[in-house]
Amino acid sequence: MRCPSCGSLDTQVKDSRPTEDSAVIRRRRVCLTCNFRFTTFERVQLRELTVIKRNSRRVPFDRDKLMRSVQIALRKRPVDPERIEQTVSKIVRELESQGESEISSEAIGEIVMEHLRELDDVAYVRFASVYRNFREAKDFRAALDELSGEDDGRPAASARK
Repeated sequence: MRCPSCGSLDTQVKDSRPTEDSAVIRRRRVCLTCNFRFTTFERVQLRELTVIKRNSRRVPFDRDKLMRSVQIALRKRPVDPERIEQTVSKIVRELESQGESEISSEAIGEIVMEHLRELDDVAYVRFASVYRNFREAKDFRAALDELSGEDDGRPAASARK
């Protein structure tokens, strides 16, 4: 592991411990060149994923970008950061276990919306407004109808089509 301070590859693990949900291992490291101490996190990766963007461009999947998107949707919402981390981990595991190494950005967006719908209604609508490119108030109304359709036992608007 390269030292973030001096760039040396000569580092040593001083302590390792799993996180609370045991999905990630936290490692404390020290650089043997400059004695800088830093933390790394190690998690299981089932496969390398490539995202196919709407313009057909292919880019490597970036878990941190997914985390930022979910955090933006959940900004100032009463959701515990640990639940956010667990949700992102579930999304990544779901993507990796689909058996495909390439996945469309649309498919990722739909999976994220499914998980946000379970986590927080406001975050779901926020994410949907960007992902589905809402342009008018009626677009928000349709998303809210989708949510309320699930609550009263009716199928969601997207499922009725």
